[in-house]
Amino acid sequence: MGAVTRFISATPDSRLLPFPWGTPLADWPVELLVALPRGLSRHVVRFIQVGEAVYAAKEIVEHLALHEYRLLQELHRLDTPSVEAVGVITERRDRAGTPLDPILLTKHLEFSLPYRSLFSASVRQETVSKLLDALVVLIVRLHLVGFKWGDVSLSNILFRRDAESFSAYLVDAETGELHAHLSQGQRLQDLEVAKTNLYGDFLDLQAGGLLREELDPQHIVDTIEAQYQDLWKELTGVEKFGGDELGRIENRVRRLNALGFDVAEMDIRTDAGTSVVSIQPKVVDAGHHQRRLMRLTGLDTEENQARRLLNDLDTWRFRTGQGNVDESVAAHKWLMEVFEPVMEAVPASLRAKREPAQIFHEVLDYRWYASQRANREIPIAEAARGYVHDVLEALPDEAMSPDSVIPVAEIKKLVNPYDPSMGYVDDDEEQPYDPWEDQVEELRLPADFLDIEALRAKSRASSQPAMMSRLPPPSEM
Repeated sequence: MGAVTRFISATPDSRLLPFPWGTPLADWPVELLVALPRGLSRHVVRFIQVGEAVYAAKEIVEHLALHEYRLLQELHRLDTPSVEAVGVITERRDRAGTPLDPILLTKHLEFSLPYRSLFSASVRQETVSKLLDALVVLIVRLHLVGFKWGDVSLSNILFRRDAESFSAYLVDAETGELHAHLSQGQRLQDLEVAKTNLYGDFLDLQAGGLLREELDPQHIVDTIEAQYQDLWKELTGVEKFGGDELGRIENRVRRLNALGFDVAEMDIRTDAGTSVVSIQPKVVDAGHHQRRLMRLTGLDTEENQARRLLNDLDTWRFRTGQGNVDESVAAHKWLMEVFEPVMEAVPASLRAKREPAQIFHEVLDYRWYASQRANREIPIAEAARGYVHDVLEALPDEAMSPDSVIPVAEIKKLVNPYDPSMGYVDDDEEQPYDPWEDQVEELRLPADFLDIEALRAKSRASSQPAMMSRLPPPSEM
């Protein structure tokens, strides 16, 4: 085993030190790895388990590793949806002393799903729309903090369930740039790159039979662009109205809150000559409902999950006559009397299947349908037991399981479960004939064909006669 020469980390985990950092990541023994679903990557990526913690390890050149590590730290500080950087292992060498590329470590995002785990030939258009909504919100949030991604693609994004929707997280930031703010040109360039990459991703899904026939890749990327422009305009656009319509200021804030954003700063200008008022949000922060739920209950959830839990809290307060009770006191009682009993109804062996907030959301859905069937209101405790028995037991684990909703695995088997980029086993399919590869053994390249010094010497030698021919005869000099 090679020793760790240099370990750069703001949150070091000493249990990582004994790992075989002197071995190329592609050659690590499988007993150290976890076969988790993930997107495709141009680099060698593996998941490693340390106790109950799981880390994603990516082998990458040093300047990119350090650049991405710093960027992910900044994005985490700015509270943007991205994976958390753990550290960089540099100055690696194998047993023969040959230098190895550094490894960037990030925390595995629990309950996250790569896009290939969510797309199948039977995926509903509504689900695709929700995934696109999450993707657009992610790009807009990154642009709001001044982050230019440079490589938006489905492989660089992870999705998490968020009540009836999804939330999207940035995974790969090696091409990113963080600025004080982005110009319109920078934003549109990033969006153009996103359209090109995503178009290719959806063509790939279509070719693999993982996209329904009625879903056109070109229409999908056009929809992404339109949704981005609409959301950006709503969050940052200038709105003008007459001085007798000041209620529109509050309406604008309410609309942003409904989208899940808080307004930290609003620029309001008045034109005394025309009585025209113009407003423009200057600082908007995502997570309006998340922050309220965290403040009241301490629960850390996704935005739409928070919205659903807060709705149930407000309904419970009304039904139990808690309307006049201090909101934080009522929230604590709801947490103890409603939320916690539902969580306690879930056996420990099933808790890796869904996040707690997602379970509670799905129990509420189950309760509504069960009440409709029974023609009576089902108590929440009874609904929780029924949900566990009828729904949760049959679901795959999503916290850290190799079986985490991968419908594509039902169609094809991965060549290497630890590296999806190696593709699938095609048992009944012959490899296509490539005449170039068939004749490659017959090619004989000159010994100096790729020797840059030899090429330079040859270039100098060929240019010297030409220079001599331009010189005048000695008698004329």
